[in-house]
Amino acid sequence: MSTEKSQHKPPPPPESSTKFWHDPKKRAVLFQLLLVGTLLLFVLYIVSNTLNNLDARGITTGFGFLSETAGFGIPLSLIEYSETATYGRTFVVGLLNTILVAVLGIIAATILGFMLGIARLSDNWIISRLAALYIETFRNIPLLLQMFFWYFAVLRTLPSPRQSVEFLGSYLNIRGLSMPAPVTNDGFSFVVIMFIAGIVAAWLLSRWADKRHDETGKTFPTIWAGLGLIVGLPLLAFFVAGMPVSLDHPELKGFNFKGGMTIIPELVALWLALSIYTAAFIAETVRAGILAVPSGQLEAASALGLPKVRTLRLIVIPQAMRVIIPPLTSQYLNLTKNSSLATAIGYPDLVSVFAGTTLNQTGQAIEVIMMTMAVYLTLSILTSIFMNWYNKRMSLVER
Repeated sequence: MSTEKSQHKPPPPPESSTKFWHDPKKRAVLFQLLLVGTLLLFVLYIVSNTLNNLDARGITTGFGFLSETAGFGIPLSLIEYSETATYGRTFVVGLLNTILVAVLGIIAATILGFMLGIARLSDNWIISRLAALYIETFRNIPLLLQMFFWYFAVLRTLPSPRQSVEFLGSYLNIRGLSMPAPVTNDGFSFVVIMFIAGIVAAWLLSRWADKRHDETGKTFPTIWAGLGLIVGLPLLAFFVAGMPVSLDHPELKGFNFKGGMTIIPELVALWLALSIYTAAFIAETVRAGILAVPSGQLEAASALGLPKVRTLRLIVIPQAMRVIIPPLTSQYLNLTKNSSLATAIGYPDLVSVFAGTTLNQTGQAIEVIMMTMAVYLTLSILTSIFMNWYNKRMSLVER
């Protein structure tokens, strides 16, 4: 009987198929391939549908419009620009203006945020409460309203150019701050070379001081010596080269000032709003990082007789930075992206100049929006890469 039953047994399934369907790794690869294929088909459908709709409406595609004449002016440009420039140059001008306000905002917000975060933990009751009042006030008011306040309520109340407030050869009025502009002459390249040499020398000095401290335990005034090199070497080269810089002073001609350089009120309003708003969030990040440092570290520093300033600079802040840096990166990214609100007050950033005026004149919506999105994505990725590198450098190294 057993022999007959074994003869009627169904054949087992192929070993290869059994292994494939019951292998989690192979199933995962199959599902991922199906997902990627579905996404590619969806993207191809969207692209094909978009091109067909554009063709039906007679709208041309491509980036040829970047070589066409723009025909409009931009009030702030870090490079040479005129109305006869191309749309490609307007893109560069808007990009540089965006980077300018982002970098200035990050620097100011970081300095102010660290000061407020430390002040929030001060033993002085007044300083601590003032810092808390600042934080709770400015982080709970929308950024756009703060921009409107600085622009309309503060800067738009300044006098006209003919009634400008004059100080130190500069003129402050409703159209901005007009001040003397430096004009470089022959020999200024020598000053630039010495400035770079000063930075390199300060870095080498810092490396030597760290090595000397590890070997002997002796400290060296690296900060002051480094500042002396960075400032002193180019200053010495400046006088040796015969002071190769002259000043172009602004002059009132008609209804506005000509010559010199002008800081437009839109830049100041945007910079103040971004810096003050972001500093409130950075201050709380700094406070959390300092509170994360074990209290035993402070007690040990106090037992050694270290002053509070040196304890904060040498013990607390270096350890707190490991907690501060990750959320600080998010605040830098938010500040850069929030700068796109500049179009509300007329600051000529990338969104206002390129995604606004250029798009309206050319009608190349897809190309313009894609380029604008790519810029903000690139700036965010570069910021993240730098901060991740800095975070890795500040992390604990096990021996």
